[in-house]
Amino acid sequence: MSITAKDVKALRDRTGAGMMDCKKALVETSGDIEAAIDLLRAKGAAKAAKRAEKSANEGTIGSYVHFDNRTAVIVELNCETDFVANTDDFKGLAKEIALHVASQAPMSISPEDIPEDVVERERKVYEEQVKEQGKPENIASKIVDGKLNKFFKEHTLLAQPFVKNPDQTVGELITEVSAKTGEKIEVARFMRFKVGE
Repeated sequence: MSITAKDVKALRDRTGAGMMDCKKALVETSGDIEAAIDLLRAKGAAKAAKRAEKSANEGTIGSYVHFDNRTAVIVELNCETDFVANTDDFKGLAKEIALHVASQAPMSISPEDIPEDVVERERKVYEEQVKEQGKPENIASKIVDGKLNKFFKEHTLLAQPFVKNPDQTVGELITEVSAKTGEKIEVARFMRFKVGE
């Protein structure tokens, strides 16, 4: 089967991948555009994972002010180069994350960033709940760990379901854009302001 330049361009338009990568993906998938998209996504995610050790010193500030002017968010989103920092995809991601933070009010970026005293307080509450329910000792600690994991998913930015697409976490959204740009992308910090809080 022959792959035309039109096919390659169509795939590039849909994925943002390089022309040669698009052509190789189409050849590998015998011209099946949907399979080629999946292949490019898989390769992009693998490349993003390889780049995780790189330093991300460039970036942008994303902001969001809610329509009632009572909630505002500022997010610092970092990447490896100013070239990527100036792309619409990257700037759009920063805005989307700011909107998500305004809506979902995460405590921190990841579980490691939650203060130890907060985690300890939650653990004690869960241990007390399990004790009140009379659960056997051997499964009590597993129940407490499960409740703590649920707490982390609900209160950390990267683990929260993305407000505009609950089937995807914010971390997965970042990985998706990272795969598309070919660079490491990370949230450096965020600040959420709400009137009266």
